[in-house]
Order: sequence, then C-alpha cells, then structure tokens
Amino acid sequence: MPSIGPLELGIILLIVLVVFGPKRLPGLGRQLGSGMREFKDSMNGDSDKPVELPVPAEVSVTVPDDHETNV
Repeated sequence: MPSIGPLELGIILLIVLVVFGPKRLPGLGRQLGSGMREFKDSMNGDSDKPVELPVPAEVSVTVPDDHETNV
C-alpha cells in the first residue's frame, strides 16, 4: 500500500481549496478540529465529568373545582 507523500498531499489540498473556496476553509478547519477534540475526549473518558443540572423552580398550580363552575 503506497504512502501519501508531500506531492500527493499538496494536490489534495489544492483540490479542497478549489472545491470549497478560501472563505469556507477556516470554518471547515474549526469543525474538523472540534470533532477531533471531541473524539479524543470521548476515547480518553474525559467527558465523564458530572454535569450539574439546574434546580427546577417550584410551580404553583390551582385547579378549579368542578362543582363551582358557573354555566
């Protein structure tokens, strides 16, 4: 199986630049980096940190009685 050398890597990068354009490349790089970071964290078990859930507020509900309705 042949390895990817610098010439092949340059050709791939040139094709990506032509297909996506220079305006979208930084966003694609950020998405790729965050995806790789999330994958690495899930493999290392770093995402097992306890998550604090917000305390639900108390809700007061009044239900009308059926026999007191005025028709």
